[in-house]
Amino acid sequence: MTALPDQPDGPPVAEIAGVSLRYRRVVALDGVSLAVPAGCMVGLIGPDGVGKSSLLSLIAGARVIQQGQIRVLGGDMADAHHRARICPRIAYMPQGLGRNLYPTLSVAENLDFFGRLFGHGAAERARRIDALLAATGMSPFRDRPAAKLSGGMKQKLGLCCALIHDPDLLILDEPTTGVDPLSRRQFWELIARIRRDRPGMSVIVATAYMEEAAGFDWLVAMDGGRVLATGSPAELLERTGAEDLDRAFIALLPDSERRGHEPVSIPPRRAEDGEPAIEARHLTMRFGDFTAVDDVSFRIGKGEIFGFLGSNGCGKTTTMKMLTGLLQPSEGTARLFGVELDPSDMAVRRRVGFMSQSFSLYSELTVRQNLELHARLFGMEAGAIPDRVRQMIERFGLAAVADDLPDALPLGIRQRLSLAVAMIHGPEILILDEPTSGVDPVARDGFWRMLGELSRQDGVTIFVSTHFMNEAELCDRISLMHAGRVLVSDTAEAIKRAKGAATLDDAFVAYLQEAIGDEPPPTRLADATETAARPGGWFSPARMLSYSRLESLQLMRDPIRLTLALIGSLILMFVIGYGINMDVEDLSFAVLDRDRTTTSRDYVLDIAGSRYFTETAPLADYDDMDARMRTGRLALAIEIPPGFARDLVRGGAVQVGAWIDGANPTRAETVRGYVQGMHADWIMRKTREAHGEAAVQGAFELVTRFRYNPDVKSIVAMVPAVIPLLLLLIPAVLTTLSVVREKELGSIINFYVTPVTRLEFLIGKQLPYVALAMLNFALMTAFAVFAFRVPFTGSLTAFALAALLYVGATTAMGLLISSFMRSQAAALFATVLLTMIPGAQYSGLLDPVSSLQGVGRAIGEVYPTTHFIIASRGAFSKGLGFADLGMAFAALAAAVPIILGLSALLLRKQAK
Repeated sequence: MTALPDQPDGPPVAEIAGVSLRYRRVVALDGVSLAVPAGCMVGLIGPDGVGKSSLLSLIAGARVIQQGQIRVLGGDMADAHHRARICPRIAYMPQGLGRNLYPTLSVAENLDFFGRLFGHGAAERARRIDALLAATGMSPFRDRPAAKLSGGMKQKLGLCCALIHDPDLLILDEPTTGVDPLSRRQFWELIARIRRDRPGMSVIVATAYMEEAAGFDWLVAMDGGRVLATGSPAELLERTGAEDLDRAFIALLPDSERRGHEPVSIPPRRAEDGEPAIEARHLTMRFGDFTAVDDVSFRIGKGEIFGFLGSNGCGKTTTMKMLTGLLQPSEGTARLFGVELDPSDMAVRRRVGFMSQSFSLYSELTVRQNLELHARLFGMEAGAIPDRVRQMIERFGLAAVADDLPDALPLGIRQRLSLAVAMIHGPEILILDEPTSGVDPVARDGFWRMLGELSRQDGVTIFVSTHFMNEAELCDRISLMHAGRVLVSDTAEAIKRAKGAATLDDAFVAYLQEAIGDEPPPTRLADATETAARPGGWFSPARMLSYSRLESLQLMRDPIRLTLALIGSLILMFVIGYGINMDVEDLSFAVLDRDRTTTSRDYVLDIAGSRYFTETAPLADYDDMDARMRTGRLALAIEIPPGFARDLVRGGAVQVGAWIDGANPTRAETVRGYVQGMHADWIMRKTREAHGEAAVQGAFELVTRFRYNPDVKSIVAMVPAVIPLLLLLIPAVLTTLSVVREKELGSIINFYVTPVTRLEFLIGKQLPYVALAMLNFALMTAFAVFAFRVPFTGSLTAFALAALLYVGATTAMGLLISSFMRSQAAALFATVLLTMIPGAQYSGLLDPVSSLQGVGRAIGEVYPTTHFIIASRGAFSKGLGFADLGMAFAALAAAVPIILGLSALLLRKQAK
């Protein structure tokens, strides 16, 4: 490969040649060719959606290369063996606050997990964790769960997890997006110290903050999946003649994208007296013991653009929700136009437009339909809606996309749509929560020109939060907030003068440092990270157990899921054990006796004396019978005709009517058999009594006996079969969700870019649920014996071994299903469908497998549940042991490696 013109001297750390990538119809990368220099800080600059994240994931080996070639650290990234060799030399921190972290694990536990993955021993892990936490100032928070960290602290922890194995290449995908200026500055100071300690390390960073990129060694400007230019920041500024990288990036864009662009210029606001548009008086918001907003007060004039700045988690969004009536303050009041805000007063709330931090419109509706829907939601008159929608489409430049779905639009246009929706009902106050995060500079400038027009021409009061200091400079006044308190409210120039700062960023940092206090001096990392482990091999028990430990910790930190997994199985066992009952006992019956003789009464008493039927009040007529049977109070009605006793004595045909409730066909057939048998038996006995044995030719008696279940009780057959059914469903669901949850949260990236193999990952995930399933097995077996009173006659050891093999197969089935599922909802549905139907229909639960035909018979023969039902029923009722269950053991033992092997083959080690 030949180096590009702006390529620094020296061998590149990564070489990209003709790389293209598509996500269905969306082109993420379009023929990118690039040589990334080694040993320096390389920045990919550009807004969201230009291909930065896709390119970094390809370089890290986390994504499959569709077209082109990528060489990293001297080898082809399409080669799985090369990826396995060099992944310990690469650290990848994906986009998103704490996306590579596990929320329920503490800071130290997250670091310990990554240390285990990369093969560090206990002493080495402890030394590295202490050094990294000291260097990042996070030692006081080592026991805090990752979910309870601020955005900046999550990014620091994510960086620590990436650095625990001494990488040669550090890849950071927008590590400071959404992070306040102080946390951003601390983050880059940490990176600078790490580079000083490890001068040979290469760093590739994607960022949307141009002021950050100005401090990098070499830049790659990207747009539309292509490289616009490369070079040092000074070279790009010189090439474009721009005064800063924001303007330089705009100058590098194609003419079609920057045509008509002008720098934002908002005219000064005319001072107005009178009642403020927004007033916060001692606003306080508590969530339990946590105070999110603490005694906040400010006033915002009509038509003013008021900027709201603050560190992550400082309470900005909570304050905005209190000002829109979405949250009721714990203390204090919010006033709009001089009227105290009442969350239930829709008239006041209609005067406010709110644009949330995340895109929150309906993706199934077009641009026009979203506008029409929100107009109706705000109670606009039906006749006025079409004109208002047309005005919003024209004003915000949405005519070309009016009939498109929002998800297909660029981020800048989606933000304009969100603003149009917030303005559809003509509000006098507009509240915007970080509206331009990730938007390109051209779209961002256009967005702010719209805000300027709304403020200066329409008199709309704008309350906006942002992390971009150049946007804050455009506000009439700004307020700095930290830890729920307002530090200062004034103009940008006044705030800079108060701290003697050259930039608003410096002034912001000075205020935050003053509020936080002095920090301890940073600790060097080199002394604690001199030796790096380079784990290898196709299977490592240590790496496998690291995932087992991770899954166990997450399961124990989720008491609801753990409790339901244990108690839920017992509840289901109780419901199914008693619910699937084919016994016909104590069914109510009544008699319509039209003979009224002692013989007819003897006939009725014979039926009532059995354990199957219980006599109720006599029937008056057919209507009475129909009414009682329709309401379920009657299962059987007997009609004895006139002359019943006479016909019996004369030896004539004796007929009796039996009306059976056929709503349950299986039970109805059983009832019919019982009635016919009792009728024939009674007739025969009475005939013999009247005429002697000679009256009945071929007199004989068939005596039946039942083995294993003498009383033919359904519960004796069903409860042992329920245990296999629940050990199929619950463990499979839990293991499926354990993998798919990682896909949804994004932590699956740790599997993609670490040395963990497929089998290590799968078995590591499986083991905790095998243990949980065996505990379930013990509880259900005890419940069957002591609660259901089902006798256990076989070998408990043999039964437990069969159960262990069986749950190995069922948890592996969950892993197999998870390999082709991406959402937890779909995974749950698929797992229930793919386990319960074969488990209930083809495994011998109700009908013997030998009675099935075709595909059903084939499924039943190979399905693991079939063999464990044989073992379960045999151990409970037939006294079976090791010698008797050999075939079941063999089938179950073969199922585990087969299903697990299929799971490993289908599980991807890279995203597509």
